Amino acid sequence: TSWGEWRRRHPDTLVLSLDTGYRRDYSEGAAYRDYFATDELMFTVPTIDQRLKNKDEVLALIFDEYPDQPLALAAGFLARNSLYTDRIGELDFIVLTDDSGANRVYESNGLRFTQWDEQFTVIDEQGQAWTLSEDKLQSTDGRVLRRLPAHRAFWFGWYSAYPATRLVH
Repeated sequence: TSWGEWRRRHPDTLVLSLDTGYRRDYSEGAAYRDYFATDELMFTVPTIDQRLKNKDEVLALIFDEYPDQPLALAAGFLARNSLYTDRIGELDFIVLTDDSGANRVYESNGLRFTQWDEQFTVIDEQGQAWTLSEDKLQSTDGRVLRRLPAHRAFWFGWYSAYPATRLVH
């Protein structure tokens, strides 16, 4: 996401000052600029999978109910598919990628969603509007779908920890 988008959604956020008294480039990306300029890693990992570049970002999902079914969704794939539906075990879910690139995952309970404004509203196949919040999707008639855990990771790190990962890219 961007700072502007974060600030719009969370206006009470406080930020530490960049005026630390030390000479350091605190501009965005400065700390790891050289690291991200190549696909090389700082350390060895037990297993490399070349379906993606090492430092490509994925949205990583692993649910307590299905620990043997990890899933990684390539960030580039999600950028092209801002409304994505999938299933792990018996758990149906939807991944929504907003116009800032942030991803959120919600249970879908078998509902099919057909439209997404890439900000706050998703529409199901019955035409029902659902409003996105940080912890749930809520329909105008009061139904609630909970948010599910997911996080961004580098492909090399996630795959090293979960080599049985199903990759969507």
